[in-house]
Amino acid sequence: MLPYLGHQALFGAIAAAGFGVLFNFGGRALVWCAVAGALALAVRTLGQQTGISLEAASFVAAAVTSCAAIQSRRWLGVACHAIALAGCIPMVPGAFFGQALLGFMSVTGVASDHTVPTIVTSVQAFVRVISTVGAIGAGLTIPAYLLRSREF
Repeated sequence: MLPYLGHQALFGAIAAAGFGVLFNFGGRALVWCAVAGALALAVRTLGQQTGISLEAASFVAAAVTSCAAIQSRRWLGVACHAIALAGCIPMVPGAFFGQALLGFMSVTGVASDHTVPTIVTSVQAFVRVISTVGAIGAGLTIPAYLLRSREF
């Protein structure tokens, strides 16, 4: 379990730092983005290993990351919320989104007997994407509201 958790944290850090580059963060903030990404994916991985759903684990991970960023405001400054967001972006389920899009595209092709099951599978994947992104957004927003951050 520990090597898998380390693997998830490492690649979460790399992905979050990459998103920090896309957001034009400076060098010091990129390190914090990597820390936030590692924390987010480690918490989500632990949650999923305990048996909770992807959506619930993503919510908990986003909330923990947001709380950690807000509590680290003296080192992060007003960018704490942006750093928490960059840390949570690697949790967006791109595989499910790809599955939904490919399924919808395959239905528009040649008609077959598998059209209805393909649509059902695609809609299920799309609902998982929407609910996971919503859970991440709620997990980022609720701690900021509860902790009464003025910069948010």
